[in-house]
Amino acid sequence: MTQTPTTTTDAQAERRTKIARQFIGMIPHARELAMQVTDVGPGMAEITMPFDPRLVGDPDTGVIHGGAVSALMDTCCGAAVIAHPDSALGTATIDLRIDYMRAATPGQAIRAVATCYHMTRSVAFVRATAYDADPDRPVACATGAFTVERPKDPA
Repeated sequence: MTQTPTTTTDAQAERRTKIARQFIGMIPHARELAMQVTDVGPGMAEITMPFDPRLVGDPDTGVIHGGAVSALMDTCCGAAVIAHPDSALGTATIDLRIDYMRAATPGQAIRAVATCYHMTRSVAFVRATAYDADPDRPVACATGAFTVERPKDPA
């Protein structure tokens, strides 16, 4: 059986995915919330957070607390920055605005998709949307600015 050589694009995709998974693996709250990277592309990340009764904000409704949704979206945005072709070594949130559109459906996982749509030398700009099982009805939308940590120039 002959193996097809890995293309540069495949190698880059594998590298982005590995880096995004390492990025969220280093964040304690991402591990505690069981966040999983489900897709990574150039400047794009998708992360899923399973439903967990510990995260319910209102026991009467069973709705996930907005803070858990916020953590998911913030983490996903950071992963999108790390996955950008002009990738940063690291990133931190400068500003994140989240608009909650509706309560997440109790018992359903929440998925966030983020895109880093513009990057300067020191700031990355990101948009994200969070969904449950109904992708036509977002749970929340976000826009944010994130730091871009670059390698130090050898002096």
